[in-house]
Amino acid sequence: MTDGCDGCGDPVSDALARTVRLTVDRSQIDSQRLCPECFADWIDRYETEMGTDREVIDDGDDEIIVD
Repeated sequence: MTDGCDGCGDPVSDALARTVRLTVDRSQIDSQRLCPECFADWIDRYETEMGTDREVIDDGDDEIIVD
């Protein structure tokens, strides 16, 4: 099956496509089907935005909740 990439619109086969899903509290917020090039761009953007170069704000709450 060949569908379009949600990033650039170019056709991409299922074997090459990657799906990025954003979920919060088990609810899906967004899903994107990306070609390899758009996926690589997404990863670069994610690493840049979520990297350790960003200022960390200590809110005093070190508790981790796992459900």
